[in-house]
Amino acid sequence: ANGHRVMTVAPRYDQYKDAWDTGVAIEVKVGYITEKVRFFHCYKRGVDRVFIDHPMFLEKVWGKTGSKIYGPTTGTDYEDNQLRFSMLCQAALEAPRILNLNSCEHFSGPYGEDVVFIANDWHTALLPCYLKSMYKSKGMYETAKVAYCIHNIAYQGRFSFSDFSLLNLPDAFRSSFDFIDG
Repeated sequence: ANGHRVMTVAPRYDQYKDAWDTGVAIEVKVGYITEKVRFFHCYKRGVDRVFIDHPMFLEKVWGKTGSKIYGPTTGTDYEDNQLRFSMLCQAALEAPRILNLNSCEHFSGPYGEDVVFIANDWHTALLPCYLKSMYKSKGMYETAKVAYCIHNIAYQGRFSFSDFSLLNLPDAFRSSFDFIDG
């Protein structure tokens, strides 16, 4: 409403009736393998809504199954959450650069690299790490900024510290992920 171009990026957990396949697919490294993700898009209320499509998202929640998004039951995480949300963060970093969105009369084409990312909760907490290690270190997204918001501190996305290597981050980041409660 204030003239800013806005994009939201979320996993494609279901068939969103207005979202269409952009035909754009990329590969991201998830753990020890490379996975292909596709981008779906719709434009609503002045916002480009982008959905990351991959079976790791769709198999967890499909339709009105009653399945939980983060785990099979409340308080229990899926074992692959760190991989699923690593995939989300990596794809979200690519979306502004590669999606050629012509949704409204005021803007067209890719967003480019002069953007502000708003990361919400632990699901997108890897985004600033990937931004720094994979992009800024290579002269990309030089002016990009990140605002990190915590919605619910009770859910922190904890997983085994031995799985750190699955995140494909430099070892220099390792100490940032090691902490002791209390």
